[in-house]
Amino acid sequence: MKDSLCEEHVFHKEYISHELKVRNFLFYKLGDLEKARDFTQEAFIRLWNNCAKVALNKAKGFLFTTANRLFLDHYDHKKVVLKFEHRSNRSENQMEQNPEFLYEEEEFKQRLETAVSDLPEKQRVVFLMSRIDKYKNREIAEIMDISIKTVEKHISSAVKTLKDNLDEIDNLKI
Repeated sequence: MKDSLCEEHVFHKEYISHELKVRNFLFYKLGDLEKARDFTQEAFIRLWNNCAKVALNKAKGFLFTTANRLFLDHYDHKKVVLKFEHRSNRSENQMEQNPEFLYEEEEFKQRLETAVSDLPEKQRVVFLMSRIDKYKNREIAEIMDISIKTVEKHISSAVKTLKDNLDEIDNLKI
């Protein structure tokens, strides 16, 4: 007879095996150990609530996907804006001298954040893990429990959609 996640001893083994990895994953993303612990517990609660639907060999992927969703929901994609601000790396003096640049930069950030949040969920998660968190496609595939080709397709589709959406907005402004 196969082991089931709904059996306490099996679930406990999965908890022991993956709790630290999920918590560290969330701590890395959140920078807050207490929130990382809370989100880790929530991911395991969701795994327990879905134990009949999740195969034992899919538990790790389910946990990481759930943890990532919890993170994304919590921050409502503020990470994209923060990353963009960090990358802009302009001197305050230059910005003070050019208020038009400041306005356009802020407008672009808002458009980008909206465009990213409008992506389909899996595409958005894969795109953010790739472009913001700098995960390798292989790592994303393992965490999300999808093939590397699917990861590549999600990234490619997300980039094309974002480019099309941002180009469309620029064309409307002209």
